[in-house]
Amino acid sequence: MKGSKALLRSIEEALEVLEDHAPPSSPRQDLVPLPLSSLLEQCRQMGEQIAARPPEPIRTLHHFACTGGTLVSKCLAAMPNTEVLSEVDPLSALTHLHFAPTDLLLHIRHSNRGVPDGVLVDMFLAALKVMYDHSLTTGTRLVLRDHTHSHFCYGPNIPERPTLREMVERNHPVLSVVTLRHPLDSYLSLERNNWRHYIPPTFDEYCRRYLAFLDRYDGVATFKYEDLTTATDETLMAICDALQLTFVAEFRDYLSLVHLTGDSGRSGLDISPKPRRPVPEDVEAECRSSGYYQTLCARLDYEPDTQQLQE
Repeated sequence: MKGSKALLRSIEEALEVLEDHAPPSSPRQDLVPLPLSSLLEQCRQMGEQIAARPPEPIRTLHHFACTGGTLVSKCLAAMPNTEVLSEVDPLSALTHLHFAPTDLLLHIRHSNRGVPDGVLVDMFLAALKVMYDHSLTTGTRLVLRDHTHSHFCYGPNIPERPTLREMVERNHPVLSVVTLRHPLDSYLSLERNNWRHYIPPTFDEYCRRYLAFLDRYDGVATFKYEDLTTATDETLMAICDALQLTFVAEFRDYLSLVHLTGDSGRSGLDISPKPRRPVPEDVEAECRSSGYYQTLCARLDYEPDTQQLQE
């Protein structure tokens, strides 16, 4: 009992000291708690504001192989609260079953009976929903980097099936960007990597498929790899703005920590223009004869000149 009285007396003395030293602009009555009804009203208003917000989008990033897509993806992954899943396409036929104990889609695709594409898409969207919900609880923004090569540059024909963006749009709002590179430069890199997986494996066919890709993503914001190498911050700021991501100039400090699949392009963290690879005579002849190449360069505002520097 004595201890309780002493404690109470100490608290009263402390309150008196605080009251004596309180600034005139903060009278004691301001410390009176708000009524419970007022707090509940504030909570209700906050709940309504949260419910009125548009749902968080999923971002998608699309580009052809050897167009600097991995570098763009790494830069985005280095931005605050951003999660990039690299080379995503649940309907890709470029799959190899070796040892993949965690990849249920791959096992079902290679099962004895197989399943329709619609089942694969449903499974992908179900898994994506889990990842999306997790991103909401952690405050991260989800970016899916498309494996566009699987859709537009594999096999004898471009398959009639939904794009990654169209699949994701079934269940989620989507923000998308397309990144580009001069088609001659990307083709020369594709040839060097032996990634001409389409038939016939000609430069003219490559340009035809590039145009078909652009048609499917008509209206989506586009950004050039060359601009990224010459005006890095400005280009990334514009991409982040289109995707509603936060841009920070310190992203370079974190690039070395980012590891993504598809990292087969330039080595190191240097972001700068590089000279064009030598153009073989047969490719140079195709550049002159290909109507698709001329159309593609005009559409993307690139010079078709084979001697210009790669930026």
